[in-house]
Amino acid sequence: MASASRQPRARSYDPVKVRAALDGQVRAVRSAVTVLCAAPDAVPLLAAPSRLEAWTVRQLIVHIAVCMETMPRRLAEDPAPQGTKADLDLRGYVRSLGAQAAEIAQAAVTETDDLSGAGEPAELLARYDAAATQLIEVAGSAEGNDLVSTRFGWMTVDDFLVTRLLELVVHGDDLTAATGTAVTHDRQALATVARLLADALAAQAPGGSVELRVPPFAVVQCVAGPRHTRGTPPNVVETDALTWLRLAAGRTAWEREVDAGTVSASGERADLTEHLPLLG
Repeated sequence: MASASRQPRARSYDPVKVRAALDGQVRAVRSAVTVLCAAPDAVPLLAAPSRLEAWTVRQLIVHIAVCMETMPRRLAEDPAPQGTKADLDLRGYVRSLGAQAAEIAQAAVTETDDLSGAGEPAELLARYDAAATQLIEVAGSAEGNDLVSTRFGWMTVDDFLVTRLLELVVHGDDLTAATGTAVTHDRQALATVARLLADALAAQAPGGSVELRVPPFAVVQCVAGPRHTRGTPPNVVETDALTWLRLAAGRTAWEREVDAGTVSASGERADLTEHLPLLG
């Protein structure tokens, strides 16, 4: 019997672990940026295209810096009026990000054009460092319940820091793909992002007919249809965390990963093509 689709309960994230993961992921991306900026052929490396349309590697790094600058800037320039309440949660943020992906991508290109056309590699690294320092300092001093203005609504600082992990992990993977210089992701950062995206899928395709497994970080049930009550579910999708974030972010295709064996999908409903990507 088909069960009524209902929204799964929102997951909470430990603020202390999120801040530690943020610090670790900022350092992980910095290591790759440092290698690139110190390379003898840094200038052509930074001018090379990334896997994101119309973005060079330099623009990608500048965009990462802009993502880190967002919270400190908005807390300073756009404080919440008295009585304002958070009206956006993490799943809503991911849903809004996906719905406006094209507009956001174009705005990001425009935003980085003026910032990334000039400057030596050392200056690019300095910009990354300044943005990272500012973010980590503000993350350590801001109250978790303080509010941050986003393009989609008001979020708590605790929730917005999770979105910064999302940006740093996804774009860190973009940097690896573009340059071959591996970003060794902070484990807690990767775990948080894998869970966030799994929860976002469960919210956008609610149901219990498919079980998505991203070991060892996340297991969610999703997709409307018959719900299993015991034993192994009839429709199971399993993949690793990096493949999952690439699928959710639109960096790879479902069929490609199934053919490559990086996604295991069993059962007649275990095809998530129509529900992906979540971010683009």
